[in-house]
Amino acid sequence: MLPTYERLNDPKNAYFRLTFARLSIIALSLPLGAFSFCVIWSLFNDFVRSTFTHCDVANYLPSVSAAIGNYEPQKTVWRLAVILHLPLRLTVAYMYLEYYREHIKRNRRMFGILACTLNVIENVALFCLSLWTSADNYEIHRNSFVVFIASSECYMLISYLLNRSARKSVLLPHEEKSLRHKRNLFLVNVLAFGLAGYCFMRHNARCEAGVYTFFALFEYIVVLTNMGFHMTAYWDFYAFSIVCDARNGLHISRS
Repeated sequence: MLPTYERLNDPKNAYFRLTFARLSIIALSLPLGAFSFCVIWSLFNDFVRSTFTHCDVANYLPSVSAAIGNYEPQKTVWRLAVILHLPLRLTVAYMYLEYYREHIKRNRRMFGILACTLNVIENVALFCLSLWTSADNYEIHRNSFVVFIASSECYMLISYLLNRSARKSVLLPHEEKSLRHKRNLFLVNVLAFGLAGYCFMRHNARCEAGVYTFFALFEYIVVLTNMGFHMTAYWDFYAFSIVCDARNGLHISRS
């Protein structure tokens, strides 16, 4: 049964209830925990291999690709986290589609559909670049990364603008908080991505010690701000739950 917005008449009759606030935390915890594990494991157990570059100069942090995709057990941990959290992320994308239909002005709803489509593309691209690493298939990994970055940046921008300028109702306090975080995380994400690109090109052009370390650091900020942006669903859907009961089956309930 497809989820629908319905008020739960008697919460005591529910077989199962999961708040979207908790769902957002779970969806974030899986990739965040896996990413943290991969970086820490690489630093303590695969430092030389994971920080090596073709320039063979001093480097102190592994790139994201090296940390999550080149060695075991990091590769398996990251892939499992992405696979497990993908259905949760797609559920949230569906929720945003319904959210935009309810809150965004009619003449701007096509942008809401576009935002949700970009969100799905971003998640599929993340899935692909995680399954096909640079060591396994560089072409698929590279193309998936380009699609991931492009769809991610466009999604964040459109999502922020829709909630700031295209709503047909006043923002609630928790939605205002979500909007502020969306703006700040998007700006930091774009700045970090630009700095990462600069450090990457400078490293390849000059082979200076430590420059690749800054590239990796800015990569981490890009990853973490992307996760944080998606975490703003915690406030957007704070009043909703996934519920299973005898009367309505599996559905989405507004508290």
